[in-house]
Amino acid sequence: MGILNVTPDSFSDGGKFSDIDHALSHAAQMIEEGADMIDVGGESTRPNSVRVSVDEEISRVVPVIKELSRRFDAVVSIDTSRAEVADAAIASGAEIVNDVSGLKFDPTIAEIAAKRGAGLVLMHLRGTFETMHSQPEIIDIIPEVFDSLENSIEAAKHEGVKAEQICIDPGIGFGKSVEQNFELIAKIAEIKKHFQNIPLLIGASRKSFIGKVLNQADPERRSSGSLAAHVLAAWNEADILRVHDVRETAEALKIVEAVKGQL
Repeated sequence: MGILNVTPDSFSDGGKFSDIDHALSHAAQMIEEGADMIDVGGESTRPNSVRVSVDEEISRVVPVIKELSRRFDAVVSIDTSRAEVADAAIASGAEIVNDVSGLKFDPTIAEIAAKRGAGLVLMHLRGTFETMHSQPEIIDIIPEVFDSLENSIEAAKHEGVKAEQICIDPGIGFGKSVEQNFELIAKIAEIKKHFQNIPLLIGASRKSFIGKVLNQADPERRSSGSLAAHVLAAWNEADILRVHDVRETAEALKIVEAVKGQL
C-alpha cells in the first residue's frame, strides 16, 4: 500500500503532492514500483496536527481518487476518520476506508462501509484526534490492542460490515512507547492468531520511533529503518504494508519470499 498524502502538513511528505498533477505522477510511480494499493489521505494525523473541515478534506481527496480510479488498476483506499469523506471517496472510486480511529471518531463510517460494500481498515488508537499522540503510557500494550480492536470489529459488524470486509491495524506509532511499537511488530504472529482470518496491516514507515532509535530527526532519512521494520513485519506474516518507499520495500519482499521458500 503506497502512501499518497494530498496534504500541506503531513509529517514526512506534506506539501509534495497537494496538487493533482504531482499526486497522480507520484501514484503512477508507486504503482510502477510495485504498489497494489494507493492510500489517499487529505488530513494529517501527525503530532500537533489541526483538523481541517469536512469540505476541505473532500476537496483534497475526491479529484485525486476520481483520476486514480479512471487511470489505474490499483486499489484505491481513503485514509479518513469521517463518514462524509469516506462516502464521497467511495462514490469517486475508492474501495477501502482506512480509519485510523477504529470507528472511535465517527462510528457511522461502519454504516458507509456496510452500505457501499467497501473494505474497512480498523486501527488501534487511544484518545481523541487532539490527544492521540499525548496519551499516558500503559504497561501492557498487547491486551489493550486486543480489547480495543475487538470492540471496533464488533461495532463494525453491528452496523452490517461483513467479516471479510475487515482488516486490522495495531496502530504503530499511535500512543505507544518506542519499545511497544517494536513489541507489536515482534508479536504480529500472536496478533494474527488472536484475530484469526482477519488480514493485518502494518504502517511503520518513517515514524518517530524509528527516528529515535536511529537518532534521525528527518523523516525522509528514516527509509532504511522503515525497510527493516517492514521486512520483519512481512517475515512475521503481516498481510499489508503501508509504505512511502515502494520500490525498496517491494524488492526487499522478494528476498523475504525467496528465503521463506526454502523453509
